[in-house]
Amino acid sequence: MSDVNETELIEAPQPEELDEEVEENAGLNKALDTYRKLIDRKDLVEPLTEKEQDSLEKRIKEIENREVVERIEEHEPVEIPCEKNKITIGPPTLTRFEKARIMGARALQLSLGAPPFIPIPKSARISLDISMEELEQRVIPITIRRVLPNGDYQNIPIDYFEK
Repeated sequence: MSDVNETELIEAPQPEELDEEVEENAGLNKALDTYRKLIDRKDLVEPLTEKEQDSLEKRIKEIENREVVERIEEHEPVEIPCEKNKITIGPPTLTRFEKARIMGARALQLSLGAPPFIPIPKSARISLDISMEELEQRVIPITIRRVLPNGDYQNIPIDYFEK
């Protein structure tokens, strides 16, 4: 009995390998069929001419011969330094999203009892007013991290931004 089980285990991987190749070709074939249907539409009054049909087949051959990217190389994120107080990622000013995030976080801190960095203005009624004033005066000790799509990033102190 053990000999029968061993032969079954040895033979099993071979069909799986073939199935993977067929699945890859099936996806490509499905895409090419869809492409053919888009170009060679039956609802048009005039069918494709021989020249147009040859052109379609030529484009399909080009698609079939394209290299398929199967593996994306890993990229280790790297910090881009701020040289001479220069911002290299994004605009030189705070974006509206960065401002909103900073003011919201600081207002939450103030509402939970954190001490303000500035004397409280007379016109301030809520913690958001105080956080807005602190942001305008650039007294909040915060650093903004801007990230590129490949993972590289730049940490920018709030003092480096233009007002």
